[in-house]
Amino acid sequence: MDENSNEPPTSAVLLDSCHFSQVVFNNVEKFYVPGGDITCYYTLTQNILPRGKDWVGIFRVGWKTTREYYTFMWAPLPSDIPSDTTVQQQIQFKAYYLPKDDEYYQFCYVDQDGLVRGASVPFQFRAETEDDILVVTTQGEVEEIEIQNKNLRKENEELKASCASLQKQNTDLQEEVKNTQELQNNLESLRSNTEKLEQELNSLKKENKHLKELGDCREAELHQLKEQIQNVTSDKEYLETRMKTVLDYMDQLQSQVSNYEKEVENLSRMDHVKTEQLESLKEENHQLHVSRAQRVKSPLISHDLSNITLPSQQQNCDLMKELEEQKCLFQILEVKKKEADEENQKLREKHEGLMRHLSQAREVSPFSIASQAQAPMPAPRAEGLLFGNPYCAAEANLGAGAAGAADIASLRKCPMCDEVFPEEIATSQYEAHVQSHLLECPVCSESFDKSKKQVFDDHVFCHGLE
Repeated sequence: MDENSNEPPTSAVLLDSCHFSQVVFNNVEKFYVPGGDITCYYTLTQNILPRGKDWVGIFRVGWKTTREYYTFMWAPLPSDIPSDTTVQQQIQFKAYYLPKDDEYYQFCYVDQDGLVRGASVPFQFRAETEDDILVVTTQGEVEEIEIQNKNLRKENEELKASCASLQKQNTDLQEEVKNTQELQNNLESLRSNTEKLEQELNSLKKENKHLKELGDCREAELHQLKEQIQNVTSDKEYLETRMKTVLDYMDQLQSQVSNYEKEVENLSRMDHVKTEQLESLKEENHQLHVSRAQRVKSPLISHDLSNITLPSQQQNCDLMKELEEQKCLFQILEVKKKEADEENQKLREKHEGLMRHLSQAREVSPFSIASQAQAPMPAPRAEGLLFGNPYCAAEANLGAGAAGAADIASLRKCPMCDEVFPEEIATSQYEAHVQSHLLECPVCSESFDKSKKQVFDDHVFCHGLE
C-alpha cells in the first residue's frame, strides 16, 4: 500500500484466515456513552511485529472483510522494546468519529497487509440506564431471539460454505498464479531466445551480404581472368604466326647459307685450280729461266726466249691479280658465311624459345595462364638479323594481357631508331618509316639494314658472279 495514502490498508481476506490471538484488547466496556472520547487498550504479543501502517478500527459486529470498518486510528509504533516480550499500547478515538446508533461494535487490530491480528469483545454506544442491570424478556421475545439465533447459525453455515468455496477458489487462483508465473518465466526465456536468434539472424544477414560482395568480386575477377585468357590466346596465335614467320625466314637463311657454301666451295675449287695453274706457270717460268741461262750466248735464241717469256710474265701477272681477287672474294664469302651461321644459330635459339613458350601456353591451366600473362616474356634480340626484327619491341610486353594499350604502343615502335608511333598514325606510314631504314636487293628482294651497306654491296656482287 502507498505510505502517503490516507486510507488504511485493507484486504478481502475472510475471517478464517485471520489470527485474532496476536493482539489482545484489555478493559473493554460493555457500552460507551455517546458524545465522549473513548480510549482503547491493547497488548502486542511476541507473535506480531508492529509496522508503520498498522491500524486499529471500530467494526460493526458481523463484518466479513477489513474494508467494512466504521472508523480507524493509526497504531503507534512502540519504542525500542525486545521482540520477545509483550507491549502495552493505547489509542484514543475522538467522539466526533464514533458511531451514533446502538448497534454492537468491536475493536480490531489490522496490520499493513490488511489482515486482522486481534479483535475485542462486542460493545455498544448508549447511555447507562437501570435496565442494564436486569433485563426481563417475554416468551415471545425469547422465541424471536431463538429464531434469530437459528437464522444466524444458518447464515453462519452458509458463510462457512461460502468461505470454503472461496478458499478453494483462492487455492485455484494461487495455482493459476503459479502457472501464470511459470508461463511468464517461459515467456521471458522465449523472449531471450528470440533476441539471441534475431542477433544470430542479423549476423547471418551480414555474413550473407559479405559473401555476396565476395561473390561479386569473384565474378569480376573471373571476368577479368577470362579477358586475360582471351588475350593470352590471341598472344599464342600471334606467337604461332611469328614462329611460322621465323621458321620461313630460317628456311630462307638456310637456303642462303647453302648457296654461300656452294659459292665458297666453287671459289675454293677455282682457287685450287688457279693455284695449280700458278704453280705450273712458276715451274714453267723456272724452266724458262734455266733454259735462258744456258743459251745466253746465242743472241737469236735469247731473242726468241725473251719473246716467249714476256707473254708468260704477262699471263702470270694476270693470274696473280685474279688469284688475289679470288682470295678477297673468298674472305668476304667466309665472313658472310660466318655471319649467316651466327644469325642461323640465333634464329634456332629464338625458335627453341618460342617452342618452349608455346608448349607452356598449351599445358598451363586457365588460371595459371592468367597469372603468367602478367609476367613479361623474353623477346629475342634483333642484333643478329641482317635487317632487324620490327616486332622485337612488341614481344617484350607480349604476355601482359591486362596492359593492352601499352602493348599497342610497343608494337608501333620502330626497331631501327626506337621511334614510337601513336595509334592515330596509319600502319602504312609506320611501315614506310621502317622501310626507309632498309636496302632491298634488286635481284632476290632481300632486305638489309642501311648501316650494313658493305654487306648489301657484297651480296649484290655475289649475284654478279653467278
